[in-house]
Amino acid sequence: MDCYLDIFGSDNSSECNLPLSLEQISAGFPSPADDYMDLSLDLNKELIKNPSSTFFARVKGNSMIGDGINDGDLLVIDKSLNPVEGSIVVAFVDGEFTLKEICCKSGDLWLMPSNPKYKPIKIEENNNFIIWGIVTYVIKKFK
Repeated sequence: MDCYLDIFGSDNSSECNLPLSLEQISAGFPSPADDYMDLSLDLNKELIKNPSSTFFARVKGNSMIGDGINDGDLLVIDKSLNPVEGSIVVAFVDGEFTLKEICCKSGDLWLMPSNPKYKPIKIEENNNFIIWGIVTYVIKKFK
């Protein structure tokens, strides 16, 4: 399927408060306001809107690099959301999970990669197919 996932449950029973700056981030000189950061941001509350239906998955593969989703990225997936045209979804097709964009063409349902090296997957009536969840965030390590 060209893009595999390791899926993990979410635990938001504790808070994860981190300092939050309201100042714009400059790529030049540091702001004196940085010494006065007293606001915090809870990543659980920011990234997880539906705790009982939210999962994380680690991407294995590069079929979605055109959408900025790379091998090793961490996905936040919400199973309670309904897919719409253009949603990036975790789909279960014939016994395997895959990560693709939902596309409808001429009444047919397609799972579209964003890397031209991979072929779209047309969903047929005989496929064992479900949309398992919708990707809401991509978390990546910089360099």
